[in-house]
Amino acid sequence: MMTPKILFEDNHLLVAVKPAGVLSQSDASGAPDMLTLLKAYLVEKYHKPGEAYLGLLHRLDRPVRGVMVFAKTSKCASRVSEQIRNRTIGKRYRAIVYGAFDEEKGEIRSFLRKNSKTNLVDVYPDRVSAPKDAKECFLEYEVLGQGKIAGVPVSLLAVDLHTGRSHQIRAQLSSIGHPIVGDRKYGRGPNRFAGDILLESFHLELDHPVSAERMVFEIPISDEEPWKQFIKNEE
Repeated sequence: MMTPKILFEDNHLLVAVKPAGVLSQSDASGAPDMLTLLKAYLVEKYHKPGEAYLGLLHRLDRPVRGVMVFAKTSKCASRVSEQIRNRTIGKRYRAIVYGAFDEEKGEIRSFLRKNSKTNLVDVYPDRVSAPKDAKECFLEYEVLGQGKIAGVPVSLLAVDLHTGRSHQIRAQLSSIGHPIVGDRKYGRGPNRFAGDILLESFHLELDHPVSAERMVFEIPISDEEPWKQFIKNEE
């Protein structure tokens, strides 16, 4: 059984990297998931009888790679969950999207509602056009580089998520005409990219639930194609 890469571990927290294609927690498919894999790691490492406690604090979509934090005690789970509710946890995402941008920075404010019939998120540009139960969503993005995939122009973005709605980044970027490469739910773009969605959660910061120290975790851009062409932009 594979063990995800561990970025940090103490008596209170476990921070690991979720590979693309791995679930955050188990579902009916029986596919590998982070919670099960990391519990198995704890049982083996500490020779624990039975099942180890590990609190799932947030999720990443199955095709998304990125940093995840888990709680090793219920008290820490409560304290970190409070930070998530108060939006004091910082998250940054990296995405390769179709098209070029005229401005280096921008923001998207719109209203999102999950459509239970399609299992997709519908995007509305303003409150007037949105149903009453739609939630206001806000993100900021910065263009880090320009490139091409199969001859088609693409851009590397850093995305700061200020609200954490389901599929928010994917739906909002698609709504402005820049779908994420490899996103089969919110727009294929001008060519048929066969790989995983090019979206990853590369930066996470939070206050340690016991010491209150501000902790920052980052993963570098992948050295695999098509990410590889943008490595120079991150140096």
